[in-house]
Amino acid sequence: MKRYSLLISLLCIKLCFSADLYAQGFLHADGKRIVNEKGDNVLLRGVGLGGWMLQEGYMLKINKEGQQYRIRERLEELAGAGHTQEFYDSWLANHTTKADIDAMKGWGFNSVRLPMHYNLYTLPIEKEPVAGRNTWIEKGFAMTDSLLAWCKANQMYLILDLHAVPGGQGNDVNISDRDGSKPSLWENEENQKKTIALWKKLAERYANEPWIGGYDIINEPNWGFEDLAKDKNGTRETKNIPLKKFMVDVTSAIREVDKQHLIIIEGNGWGNNYNGILPQWDNNMALSFHKYWTYNDSSSIAHMIKMRDQYNLPVWIGETGENSNVWFTDAIRLFEKNNIGWAWWPLKKIGINNPMEIKSNPDYNKVIDYLNTGEGKPSESIAYKGLMELAKGTRFENTVVHQDVIDAMIRQPFTAETKPFRNNKIQKSSLINAVDYDLGINGAAYFDNDTADYHVSTGKSTPGNKGRAYRNDGVDISVGTDGSYYVSSFESGEWLQYTIDVVKKGKYTIQLGYSSGNSNGRINIVVDGIVLAKGLELPSTNDLNNFRTFELKHIQLNAGTQKIRIYAEVGGFNFSQIRFVMR
Repeated sequence: MKRYSLLISLLCIKLCFSADLYAQGFLHADGKRIVNEKGDNVLLRGVGLGGWMLQEGYMLKINKEGQQYRIRERLEELAGAGHTQEFYDSWLANHTTKADIDAMKGWGFNSVRLPMHYNLYTLPIEKEPVAGRNTWIEKGFAMTDSLLAWCKANQMYLILDLHAVPGGQGNDVNISDRDGSKPSLWENEENQKKTIALWKKLAERYANEPWIGGYDIINEPNWGFEDLAKDKNGTRETKNIPLKKFMVDVTSAIREVDKQHLIIIEGNGWGNNYNGILPQWDNNMALSFHKYWTYNDSSSIAHMIKMRDQYNLPVWIGETGENSNVWFTDAIRLFEKNNIGWAWWPLKKIGINNPMEIKSNPDYNKVIDYLNTGEGKPSESIAYKGLMELAKGTRFENTVVHQDVIDAMIRQPFTAETKPFRNNKIQKSSLINAVDYDLGINGAAYFDNDTADYHVSTGKSTPGNKGRAYRNDGVDISVGTDGSYYVSSFESGEWLQYTIDVVKKGKYTIQLGYSSGNSNGRINIVVDGIVLAKGLELPSTNDLNNFRTFELKHIQLNAGTQKIRIYAEVGGFNFSQIRFVMR
């Protein structure tokens, strides 16, 4: 009986294990589609873990010398080598954990892109004890193993992306942590051999792992092979001969040990210049394009569609993001309409336009102020304290989760329905912060005139949320001197909607908190499409920091859920709150 029970238990474990690993199977290219082993179309919806293995200065609010190696050197000058090592150990341990991947699955993502720094896996060529040999470092492989285990537990695909290669792959030095005083990948054969060997080592290790979705073999190459002086990032390259040869060599090394995984390639010029690279040299390949700050119309992806059709290859957007929620929604709608999967950038950083925000702290702010200006050097103890608090702040439970960003990516591309941002229950005296307007697309939950940054298309920067605080829609939100948030630059024609749940029918006084300069504003108030008040004049407060209250009395509200909209008929004012007081 015991033996029978043991066999049943082992069978159950085997079945569960098999279901977990092989329910979908390896991804592969099937003409213009990415499919699983059943032949089902797989639309990858993912996020890249930028900033974890490889820091870029802007993610840390460092706006000069943003290569990771320079950031580290400068931190060592401030906090000492030992303390800086503690910071980086803590950063790697905290930044991405199982809680992050569990949350991503719960939000609706099905894949993760891992930007890898080669120096966690192998030594740089100049530090090898024996020239031409490869020393393997277990740290990077162990981190990747853990991440894969978390992805497998959630049945999410993990795409390996070599983001920083030995020597660096371009003249945009921050993205690959490149030291320009040393030979690049393209200028040194030993760097190329080491990169190829690293990919073979990775493929050997993960050859039988179906939840590895693919190998993104080199991130954003940007190098002018034909005319480096005039085309340093390779955007005008016509042949790309060294890039193609390198990617063919990497593919050959991978295929020596792994025949199953999808190979993902990127063109020159930050991933978009494929001149001379195709046709494909492997029967299981996909093209990756990166898209930032352009219009989200058919013409913006026409080159991708043309190449997909011409070479009968799948297209995947390996990186995109760094914009407003409006841009996110429009981009995803465009991609998915054309059966193109995507990986957003990044999951978290200091800043609002990502699913999670890493909170800074006063001591770290002193560090970045000094690094950016050279003034006000903090003490070693202050720098160490700020860095360690920042590293701790990267943990999932310590970040700010931006539900508005997630909603804009997962729900809003497919519906104009709005949802409450907060549970606004209206009782005898109830306050709604102006910044807590409903979740939804522009024109449904709110209307704003400046919604996204299209500077690559227009040549002009339009930031969306000018205040860069709290939420990532086009609505401008600023931080007051007391740390509270308010809607700023409420312009003519703009409006905000709030879903409210009125507990008791009756007459209410509506009190609006606002401030203005030297001119008067004018508003309309509408509830469920019925105009309650039109052309209400908001007297000037003579100072945008001087908030006052405007009262509208004897407003009849029915019990139950309803939507109230505040329209700026004549704008130019700030808006802080709505208070409902039952009379």
